[in-house]
Amino acid sequence: MFKKLTITALTALTLGAGGALAAGGSGHVTDYKFSFEGPFGRYDQAQLQRGLQVYTELCSACHGLELVAFRTLADPGGPSLSPDAMREYAATFEVFDAELEDWRPAGPTDHFPESMDPNAPDLSLMAKARAGFHGPNGTGLNQLFKGMGGAEYIASYLTGFTDDVKEEAGSFFYYNHVFPTNWVQMAPVLYGDDVTYADGTEATMQQEAKDVAAFLMWAAEPGMMARKQAGFVSVMFLTVLTVLLYLTNKRLWAPYKPKKQV
Repeated sequence: MFKKLTITALTALTLGAGGALAAGGSGHVTDYKFSFEGPFGRYDQAQLQRGLQVYTELCSACHGLELVAFRTLADPGGPSLSPDAMREYAATFEVFDAELEDWRPAGPTDHFPESMDPNAPDLSLMAKARAGFHGPNGTGLNQLFKGMGGAEYIASYLTGFTDDVKEEAGSFFYYNHVFPTNWVQMAPVLYGDDVTYADGTEATMQQEAKDVAAFLMWAAEPGMMARKQAGFVSVMFLTVLTVLLYLTNKRLWAPYKPKKQV
């Protein structure tokens, strides 16, 4: 399903130019609905696998994920590739081995390569670094009800390009209504039908953007499900403890409280 990246692919894809994803958005960010939102939300395994495919075929030529180990692709709660599929996927990348003083196929314990383009930001934590929702007036109320919106910002950015292009000092800039200054050096990369999903999902531009945004959310916070579960258990424990403390306090002080006169 995934093809090994070649020098031709590195030349053809211009996703990383300008580091556009490295800045927060002040334009309109669409409030997409993701399965992992809310206190009981969970990652959609099929969506994460589709997002991994979009990242591999369209983004990895420029953008790296150097904080993400290949072995985590097989962890429960993530893309959940089989161990064999994970090893096969890892082997499509090459890493430099200091002991061998040569390049070798990557293995489960290796990390994704770093960004190939010096102007392309690493995407390991991008979904947590971006805030899609603000205000009003800096109060953070939108973030309280909608979340930080990092995945929404990424998906909105990837679908926020128009046909407007300008040239300045020999460089081309592309208009994006989500980016703060609107003009970015990163060319549009999603057009729809850019990939062929193995599960038969229609590869519209919006679908591809949402899938890769969900995958980058998982890359930034792979332990989200465990954190939510631990938080739920903690809240339940504190609730029971509060009730027990109230009842204990009431019983301990009962002999010293004056009885109501009938």
